[in-house]
This record gives sequence, structure tokens and C-alpha cells, in this order.
Amino acid sequence: MSIAFFKFFTGLRLKLFPRPLRVIVYIDGFNLYFGMKEKKWQRYYWLNIRDLSLKLLKPNQILKGVKYFTSRVSSTPNDPDKATRQNEILEAIETLTDTKIFYGHYLTNSVKCFNCKKIWTAPDEKMTDVNIATELLIDAFQDKFDVAILISGDSDLAPAIQSIKKIFKNKQTIIFFPPKRVSKHLRKIEEMSFTLGRKLLADSQFPEEVLKPNGLKLKRPPLWN
Repeated sequence: MSIAFFKFFTGLRLKLFPRPLRVIVYIDGFNLYFGMKEKKWQRYYWLNIRDLSLKLLKPNQILKGVKYFTSRVSSTPNDPDKATRQNEILEAIETLTDTKIFYGHYLTNSVKCFNCKKIWTAPDEKMTDVNIATELLIDAFQDKFDVAILISGDSDLAPAIQSIKKIFKNKQTIIFFPPKRVSKHLRKIEEMSFTLGRKLLADSQFPEEVLKPNGLKLKRPPLWN
């Protein structure tokens, strides 16, 4: 077989049978959680993020990995089971193939109103946006994806997305906004943007019980029914 014919045959094969596009999904855990919370969709917290990711793919795409970014929370006197519920879903996520959890820091700060002097606590999550941006850029430079799907409405991720668009002309980014988390800034820089709807979340739930490799059963927290 001549080199010219080999090149012709290879090019023809790629046109007839194009290589599936590799997809990595990056999920901003707290952005997604608080969006569902604002919609009062706690019944969807028991979310199988790999199933959800698969449902976002087109026929010519294959899922190469799911990266989930979150922070450990602490229980409070008003919600003593808060950390237990989160641990249950995180352990369920750990049973999924091709899925990795990245942790930041979750802080609770006291906020005081200067007018009424009332004090309340406000959550403040650190490092998630930095972790997502870092993984996006590393994976792009190491050519680990053709398409990056980002589930977040955090406008702080705009520089990372813009950098990928500028440097890697052959790579595509797509944004799926969590409920109640649409970012006008992200929508402006990313023409391929959508919003996650109720049906996608409802159809991507774990079964009521998830079996860990060691035989331990994880159960959907009753508060999420």
C-alpha cells in the first residue's frame, strides 16, 4: 500500500467513521445544590451525577470522566444530621466509575446587620472555583477532552473558559446552569449554554439504596424524599 493511498484511506475512514468526541463533565457541587435548594427540589439531592452526565452527551460523544467539586460541611445545632446526609451522598458518588471528587473548604462566617444589630451565619465556600478552573486548564493542555461540559453558574469561571476558547480552537466548552443559577456573564461568553431542568434531575437519581464495594448499604436520607 502506497503512502498516498494510506493517507487517502485514513482520511476517508475518518470522514465515514469519525472518532467519538471525548467529554469530561465538571460539576460545581454547591452551585448545583443551592440552585436545587432555592427551587425546593430537595427530592433530587440523591443525584447520580454520572447518570446525569451521560444524559447530557450527544450520540457522537463518549464520557471520559466526571469531576465533582465540593466541600465538607459541619452539622449545626439546628441541623445535627447535616454532615451525615452529605456524607451519605458523597459515599454514593464514590461508588461511581470514572468519577472523582475534589474538595475545597467550607466556612461559616458570622454576619451582622449594622441597622438592626441582628447576627446570622452565612456559608462561604473556598477553592471550588479555583479547583474547577485548574482542572479544566490542565485537562485541556494534556488533551484529555474534546468537549468540556461545565455544570455551574459561577461567573468566576469565565477566565478559564475564555482561555480554553482562545488557546484550543479545536476544543469545545458547554455550560449547563443549575436551576436558579443562570449567569448572564457566562451566557455572554459561551453561546452553548443551557439550564438543567426538573426532568433531567428526576431521571438521574440513585436507587433508594446504593451498595458499596464492602457490602455496606447507603440509603437516601428521609429528608430528601
